[in-house]
Amino acid sequence: MRSGKSARLLIAAGLLPLALSACSSTGSAGGTAASQDTAPAAAPTASASPATTPDPNAGLLTGTRLKQALAPATALPSGFALDTGGSRDTGDTFQEPTAADVPKPDCSKLGGTAWSAITGIEGVSFAQNDYIDKATSAEVAQEVDVYRGTTAQTVMQALGMVSKACPSYTDDQTHAKVRITEKAATGLGDGAWTITLTSSGWQGGTTLIAARKGTAVVTVLASSSKDAGAGNAKSIAGRILQALPTGS
Repeated sequence: MRSGKSARLLIAAGLLPLALSACSSTGSAGGTAASQDTAPAAAPTASASPATTPDPNAGLLTGTRLKQALAPATALPSGFALDTGGSRDTGDTFQEPTAADVPKPDCSKLGGTAWSAITGIEGVSFAQNDYIDKATSAEVAQEVDVYRGTTAQTVMQALGMVSKACPSYTDDQTHAKVRITEKAATGLGDGAWTITLTSSGWQGGTTLIAARKGTAVVTVLASSSKDAGAGNAKSIAGRILQALPTGS
């Protein structure tokens, strides 16, 4: 709503030049009162236009664009089907970034699919979905998150310390100890990590590959009874990175 305060002030100021000072005559009765000239009103000065605030999300990819970079079902081995309940994205809008101080990561989050959440840093846009092979219970979960400035590098640094902060945790379903190992991955984007989860209570294991390309961080989780999902994780991560534009 437009304020009326400034308008009233202008009106009051406009009346001031019109006020005349009364002047009494000192001559005879037939004399006339002396008139006084009034000074012309000063011309209003043009107000400076407000400074334009730069868009902090300028040049960043939206959730709609990130969704297009996700690997389709045809890129996965036969038997995998899309789990529609796990498909989400931020569309054409951006969300406010958040960053929480995480002195000790919640290692239990490694039992889920959104592993980037363990860093406590949330980006401005994302897209994700999950594929499941019902016959083998194998899973592939893919996600791309975009961050402002150099935050993507900070996220990758935090993911690179996951195994130190969480060398193991207890699986809620099997109540077995899960061992976590981690190593740098080569040939993927601007830097990548491979994190592997294994347990005596599992048939197989789970692999997460996290890779950065510009302001985007790609995370692909894959589980399998054969190679702990390493093959699928690397293949899908590479495909997503190729689909993202350079400097994204």
